[in-house]
Amino acid sequence: MDETPRERARRAWRNADRIKRLSDNLIKLGPWGIGLDGVLAWVPAANTIYSVGAGALLLYEGVKAGAAPWTLTRMAAYLIANSAMTEVPIVGWAMDTLFRAHLMAANALQKDIVARYGPVEATVDAPSWRPVARPIP
Repeated sequence: MDETPRERARRAWRNADRIKRLSDNLIKLGPWGIGLDGVLAWVPAANTIYSVGAGALLLYEGVKAGAAPWTLTRMAAYLIANSAMTEVPIVGWAMDTLFRAHLMAANALQKDIVARYGPVEATVDAPSWRPVARPIP
């Protein structure tokens, strides 16, 4: 089953939304959030592996969605800066915790998709189970 470019772009938008939530918004602290990228910033090898992997996935989604070259360049710049910070112990790790590169790259991709295809409805991942309401005897 072949996807139309619009369907592929919508799928890329949803995948970018999941990545930014997982990377930078698992725990909300006012206007800020911390995700796996912020937590793993303090684990030297794990952060680099996660950061590069999630960044590569975002760039892949951007290419598959047909994002503009400028959008892909901005996304790559955010992600390279994020990965470079992890090379500096303590100070770099703290900066990486606060620098939300995956969120910024995902937002750039989502804005590009919205500019070309119009708004995409955000789908919240529903739980696989639902509690059953039973009457009290």
